Amino acid sequence: MLLFTLILAVSAPALAVAQEAAVAEPQIQVVDAPQDEAIATRIRSILAAIGELDAVNVSVEAGVVTLSGEVASLDEARSLVAIAARTEGVVHVRNKLTERLEIGARLQPLTQKFQELGNTTLQLLPLLLIALAVVVLFWFIGGWASNRSGWLQRLGVSELASLLGRRVIRLTITIIGLIIALEILNATALFSAVLGVAGVFGIAVGFAFRNIVENYLAGILLSARNPFSIGDVIEIGEFTGSVVRLTSRDTVLMTLDGNHLRIPNSVIMTSSMTNFSLNPLRRFDFNVDITPDADLSYARQLARQTLSQMKGILSDPAPQCLIHELGASTVILRVLGWVDQRQTDVLKARSEAIRFVKQAFDDAALEMPEPTYRLRFETPLPAIPGAAPAATEQATAERLVPEPTDISQTDVSADDTIDKQVAAELRSSDEQNLLKK
Repeated sequence: MLLFTLILAVSAPALAVAQEAAVAEPQIQVVDAPQDEAIATRIRSILAAIGELDAVNVSVEAGVVTLSGEVASLDEARSLVAIAARTEGVVHVRNKLTERLEIGARLQPLTQKFQELGNTTLQLLPLLLIALAVVVLFWFIGGWASNRSGWLQRLGVSELASLLGRRVIRLTITIIGLIIALEILNATALFSAVLGVAGVFGIAVGFAFRNIVENYLAGILLSARNPFSIGDVIEIGEFTGSVVRLTSRDTVLMTLDGNHLRIPNSVIMTSSMTNFSLNPLRRFDFNVDITPDADLSYARQLARQTLSQMKGILSDPAPQCLIHELGASTVILRVLGWVDQRQTDVLKARSEAIRFVKQAFDDAALEMPEPTYRLRFETPLPAIPGAAPAATEQATAERLVPEPTDISQTDVSADDTIDKQVAAELRSSDEQNLLKK
């Protein structure tokens, strides 16, 4: 009994503390908690405000919302689930919505959009007509202004550059009209988007047609600089010919053998070019070998005197003969002469100069060394049966046609064969030519 009394006395304070704690922590109560029907009514009113959701059923039980029925798309279903989840008192949302697969249901939104677009177009039709009239007006103004741009050529601008300038003027005025039309339609943002797309498209086209653009720009520079004219004989790299025409893309040459050669303008701009026709005076040269024991002063004087007597060889600048190289068994002389290409053909003059210099050296007993091989046979070679008898020197001399020996009457006249072919090509072709005739 005493032990029970002691235990009770010890445990009494602990029980008192537990009772006080229970009284200090009040019970959690739900005040004005939304009822299931209120939640369902709220969600249905939201769906009714959205519209076109008559096929969606809403049921609520213990705060769990169940959405069922058909919707136009899965995105619409996710949107409805998000709306239901944000409603006060909703614990969980079960999505039982399905997507409509009927053709009519799929086409109905598109039909409605077309109807809205048609209604908007009818409302904007007066503004569209005004905007179209502005674009057409500025297009005609651009055409009129580009046709009145003859002042570009009067300023010395080339034909191709003038053509490019006219196109730029017309395009600029047309773009200004387009901007005004978009401003009338309150669609300037569309113009910015179009410019962005055009910029990207322009970069792609620029890379794709880089060579064409390079040749076009090179044609503009060539027509502006005029480094050659029709009929000029030019050399570009390994190609030589007479200029026929310059187009916006390439340059046409008539080669010395009568063929048409087209060279891209960009190649001409980036290559070394020699124009043989800008300066009417042209020099030719050739080498002559003589023996080392010959009188070099006399040989040089004889070569100069021979060229000075030739028809077509200019006296100013005077012909020259230089010691070009000294070899082991020969001395090489270099003979130079000048001609006027307008009257004398340089190839004919060089050919005749070689012939007359050789003849003069032979007459003066100036030997020209050449490799000599001596074959020695111990016994005579047997005669070949049926072989024709060797021609005598007299018969050989009779068969040779003597060449004219009058140094002042030799034919070195200018050769106009290619010039005639170039003229015939210009008459027969209507291709664009940026060079002045």
